[in-house]
Amino acid sequence: MNVNQIRQDFPILQQQIHGKPLVYLDNAATTQKPQCVIDTVRHYYEADNANIHRGVHTLSERATAAYEDAREIIRAYFNAASTQEVIFTRGTTESINLVASAWGNANVKKGDEILITHMEHHSNIVPWQMLCQRTGASLKVVPMNDAGELRMDLFAKLLSERTKLVGVVHMSNALGTLNPIESIIQQAHAVGAKVLVDGAQAASHVAVDVQALDVDFYATSAHKMYGPTGVGVLIGKQAILAAMPPYQGGGDMILTVSFDKTRYNALPHKFEAGTPNIAGVIGFGAAIKYIQSIGLAAIASHEKGLLDYASVHAGVFDGLTPIGTAANKACVLSFVIKGVHPHDLGTILDREGVAIRAGHHCAMPVMQYYKVPATARASFAMYNTKNEIDALFSALAKARAIFA
Repeated sequence: MNVNQIRQDFPILQQQIHGKPLVYLDNAATTQKPQCVIDTVRHYYEADNANIHRGVHTLSERATAAYEDAREIIRAYFNAASTQEVIFTRGTTESINLVASAWGNANVKKGDEILITHMEHHSNIVPWQMLCQRTGASLKVVPMNDAGELRMDLFAKLLSERTKLVGVVHMSNALGTLNPIESIIQQAHAVGAKVLVDGAQAASHVAVDVQALDVDFYATSAHKMYGPTGVGVLIGKQAILAAMPPYQGGGDMILTVSFDKTRYNALPHKFEAGTPNIAGVIGFGAAIKYIQSIGLAAIASHEKGLLDYASVHAGVFDGLTPIGTAANKACVLSFVIKGVHPHDLGTILDREGVAIRAGHHCAMPVMQYYKVPATARASFAMYNTKNEIDALFSALAKARAIFA
C-alpha cells in the first residue's frame, strides 16, 4: 500500500495548521474525503441535480440511477441479501432510532428487557432508554473489565427469554475494542432476541458480511468511511423490515394516499420518507468504491502497524496512561497524561498542527468507569504515517513540559 500516493488523493491533508503540516488523527470522529468523492458530489450538483424516483425527465432518471447504483454498491460491500435490505438514513444515530421506534414500539412491552453494553456510544444508549420509558421494559447493561473488554461471562448470565434485543457496538469509538459480535449474535438468537450492531467505527476497518454474521440490524455512517456527512445506512433482514411499521410518513414511502387510507411503499422505500440526501448517498457509493480500490486487508494491516507503533511510544512516555488495552482492538489510542487535562492537550497539540479528539467521545459511561472526566484520543486511518505518530508524541512532550 503506497501511503504517500494515497495521501495525494486527500486534498485537505495538503495544508498547514499554525505553520505546521497538518497531522490529522481524529478519524474516529470523521474521516477526510478523497478527491473522487468530492468530484462525485460536485458532479451530481453540476450535471444531474434533480429529485429521484418521481421525474421522467433525463436529470431525474440519471439521479435515480446513480442513487440506486450506490445502494447496490453498499449492498455488495456488506453482502446484504438484497437491496431491499439497504435503508438510507442520516447516519448511525438515525438508523438506531429507526429500529428503536419502528421495531421497538411494535415488539417491546412491559416486562421485556433490552441488553446493551457499558462501552456503547450515546446513540446506542439513549434510544433504548427512551423505548424502555415508553413501554415499561427494562434496560440491562453488560459490564466490561479494566482492559475495556466485555465481560462475556456476565453477558451470558444477563441473557434470558425476556431479552428482546441486544444492542452492541462492533468497535468502540472511545477504546478501539473490537467486540466478539459473532458469539454475541449466536447467543442472543439462542434465546430469541434480535441483535443490532453499531458499526459506525468498524465498517471502514474490518470486513463485514451481514449474512455470515446473521445479524438482524447493522448500522453505520458514510462520514466515518471517507464519505459525506449526513448520510448512513441501516441494513436489516428483509422479513423483519417488512413486518415493521414505517418510521416516518411523507413522500416516496407511499403507494397511494387518500383521506381514508394510505398504502405504504415496498422496501426499502417504506423507510425513506421525503427527499433524501441524494448527493450524499451517491458520494457514499464513491467512498465505498475507493475503499475497495485500496483493499480492506491492506488498510487493516497498515492501521495495525500504526497502532502497534503508537502503543510502543505510549508505553515509554512518562506520565501517560492508556485507556483501553483490549487484546483485540483497532486504530484508536485513548490516554490521559498526569497533570494535563485532555482539553489542554488538544489545544496545545493543535498549535503544533496535530488534530486529536479530547473529551468524553459521546461515551460518558466509559469515562465514569475509568474515573476520568475525559481522555485524549488519537485515531488512525489509511492515510496516516509513522512520521505523524512521531509528530504526535513530540507535541505531547511539549505539552507535558509546559505543565511540568
